[in-house]
Amino acid sequence: QVQLVESGGGLVQAGGSLRLSCVASRRTFSNYAMGWFRQAPGKEREFVTAISRNRMRTYYADSVKDRFTISRDNAKNTVYLQMNSLKLEDTAVYYCAAADRSIVGADMREYSYWGQGTQVTVSS
Repeated sequence: QVQLVESGGGLVQAGGSLRLSCVASRRTFSNYAMGWFRQAPGKEREFVTAISRNRMRTYYADSVKDRFTISRDNAKNTVYLQMNSLKLEDTAVYYCAAADRSIVGADMREYSYWGQGTQVTVSS
């Protein structure tokens, strides 16, 4: 069992930045590929980005490419999401998720563990 706790969400103006963190409970965090998803009100949960367990490969949704950056610190059991140039449409609850494999992508079914989410609100 892996428990994931996100933090770092909040209210930010359009064009601003936020960094989300997700801390995992397991010491074997490095065995898991990690991803971030988001869900806006009235919409389905969607893939944002993912990172392989060895940090060598990353994937991004087209909507966030060149604005968001995923990274991880296996020594701290933490995955990060740096969000720059935020837009109104980035407003959502952001979830981190863990997959018991080396590489993972956009398919939510690949992920076994989910955090409770952190709210990001972008204002004009």
